[in-house]
Amino acid sequence: MDTALKEAAEPLTLACALAVEEGAARSGGARAARVGLQAGLPLPDGHLVSFGLAGALVPGLEPGTLLTARRVVDADGTVLWEDEPLRVPGALTAVVCDAGFVVDDPVERRELARRTGAAAADTESAALAATGRLAGVVRAISDTPERPVGRLAHAAVADGGTAWGVVARALLAEPRTTVRAARSARRALSSLRHAAAALAPGGTA
Repeated sequence: MDTALKEAAEPLTLACALAVEEGAARSGGARAARVGLQAGLPLPDGHLVSFGLAGALVPGLEPGTLLTARRVVDADGTVLWEDEPLRVPGALTAVVCDAGFVVDDPVERRELARRTGAAAADTESAALAATGRLAGVVRAISDTPERPVGRLAHAAVADGGTAWGVVARALLAEPRTTVRAARSARRALSSLRHAAAALAPGGTA
């Protein structure tokens, strides 16, 4: 079905793994729902957009870069979803891989990109694609091969909240990496707010 027709038939719900992603989506005026890590929480009805942060698998994608997917693949390169990308001003069209876990090691990132052809990875798009109701994937780059997340990769809990003890330990053990990762995430969340405004009812997408 054409993306424009899907949008006209029913408003899109931005499905977000994390509370901070849901907050960015709602602050942009979009309809949003938190679905938890790997979309493990109950999913809303209707057309869904896999929306949130992503890790770059290839060089050249700076934190804050918006991607809109034309294809979702798994870690073996199997196509899970393919359609016209959603129209989001300033976003680059890309293949997104649901890796099933946070990929932070630069070598693992390069290998995943080589194997799948993907430019970025998340951990929710596969489950959302399996519903048959995925209308698109919009992700903002929060970390890169040159700017890894470090111990903050384990700071999210299953329902999308934050394990603040993990954050504190990361800050003590890796202060430079942790502060840099937090700044990069803020840039990505700002980009997500702009994307959400475009995808909200009456937006410019």
